[in-house]
Amino acid sequence: MKLRHGLMAAAAAAAIALAAPVAKAETFKYAFQGNLSSLDPQSLNETFLLVTLTNIYEGLVLYDDNLGVVPGLAESWETVEPTKWKFNLRKGVKFHNGNDFTAQDVVFTWKRALTEGSDQKVRASKIKNIEIVDDYTVIIETPAPNPILTADLVYIMIMDKEWAEANNAMEATSASADNTSNFANLNANGTGPFKVVDHKADIKTTFERNEAYWQDIPSNVTKVEFTPIKEAATRVAALISGELDLVYPIPVQDWKRLDEAKGVKALAGPEARTIFLGMDQGRDELLYSNIKGKNPFKDIRVRQAFAHALNLDAIKKKVMRGAATPSGLMVAPQINGHVPELNTPYAYDPAKSKALLAEAGYPDGFEVTMDCPNNRYVNDEKICQAAVSMLAKVGVKVNLLAQPKSKYFGKVLATGGFDTSFYLLGWTPGTMDSENVLSSLLSCQNKETKTGLFNLGNYCNAKVDELTVKVGSETDQAKRNAMIKEAFQIVKDEVGYLPLHQQPLSWGVSDRVMVNQRADNGLDFRYVLVN
Repeated sequence: MKLRHGLMAAAAAAAIALAAPVAKAETFKYAFQGNLSSLDPQSLNETFLLVTLTNIYEGLVLYDDNLGVVPGLAESWETVEPTKWKFNLRKGVKFHNGNDFTAQDVVFTWKRALTEGSDQKVRASKIKNIEIVDDYTVIIETPAPNPILTADLVYIMIMDKEWAEANNAMEATSASADNTSNFANLNANGTGPFKVVDHKADIKTTFERNEAYWQDIPSNVTKVEFTPIKEAATRVAALISGELDLVYPIPVQDWKRLDEAKGVKALAGPEARTIFLGMDQGRDELLYSNIKGKNPFKDIRVRQAFAHALNLDAIKKKVMRGAATPSGLMVAPQINGHVPELNTPYAYDPAKSKALLAEAGYPDGFEVTMDCPNNRYVNDEKICQAAVSMLAKVGVKVNLLAQPKSKYFGKVLATGGFDTSFYLLGWTPGTMDSENVLSSLLSCQNKETKTGLFNLGNYCNAKVDELTVKVGSETDQAKRNAMIKEAFQIVKDEVGYLPLHQQPLSWGVSDRVMVNQRADNGLDFRYVLVN
């Protein structure tokens, strides 16, 4: 068997990288199932987009190959007061267009991340103020002590103030808007190890190595070509034929096929992403249902009925070919704050589902539309189809609306109100900490505090909000984890969400390349080696 665990491959890649100097110019070609919808690092809070853009743009801190926080555009930092951090910026760093990186760019980026169209408002709102001491020193002030500030700074990627002003790109454009209207959506100017030389969102994006990059990197790659390929069979065929060096995700049922093919292998491992279903519990009447004048999901018995109608073991076995891990929590085991004793999924019990629906006043079930991406997660549309079938068995008719991720996110994240009644989503906390899930998904929607901005169903509990605030400022890890556990228990008891599973990392790679497969499913060009 040639199937390789991701961490083994990562260790091997890192070892080779440290030992080998940059060799001849090499081109690396890869494909993902969805497109690179924007080059603006503040346009969409999606892991694929954000990690891809960290090859172009950089934060004050970076993730290394094991998701450890290391210095980036800040070479060092210290806590000068419980709510004040001093960051010493790296001198001599140039943006790709030759402009100097200074403290002005840090402040500009933070303020831009708070603009209406930004999808990074949750992270940016963790900062109260940024004071410029001089061109290469800033003081970041937080509203309260923040134990995970540096992890949040990874994805607040610094943009060039002068470039943005010259190109009328001072504000971010949301994923639901026309992505051709903002210069920063189609063009990039970062400080990272690679720069964009050509970008056609639905066709191909070409990157070239930044020869003026401020540090040495292990990779020997000088050119990267990314192609979005929606169809899994086409991706796999292109890998086997040698047209591509890496493709992901690959269907788990194709692992054996890659094992048997020459020159390629499957690369798998556990991903820190939880796939879940959400329900609109905020509106008085669902947008997409045959029930008028009320919202069935406001009744906990209906949410319980949905939970008990889903056979997660069947999804694991039939859809994910045994490669998923059913979950009872909204965070994966790799995430700080995971509670093993709460991770038991809701029991599969269709008879109980029918009884609960009847008790809630829906003895014949009801009808609702489900939003689902079809090119974002591993087997996403097939998971949705399985859920539709399972719910049909208890009397609920689900009309499935499966769309490419660009249309899906544009719809469910619609400016002015989330346009969905029932949906599938996946989430990897960018900080690898439960606070990110609490503040982004489990808190009540609040534009002023910038919390719950991805809580598409508006699940809302005042006690969870209170705990989330405390978790965000508690530095005692034991107390912090106890509060995280209490919040997760409330959400579980109220059936605020329907966790499904942690999906597997599922890549296909050529034997001629070594890559680092991170737990967040991100591809970091710095660690790609081509032989």
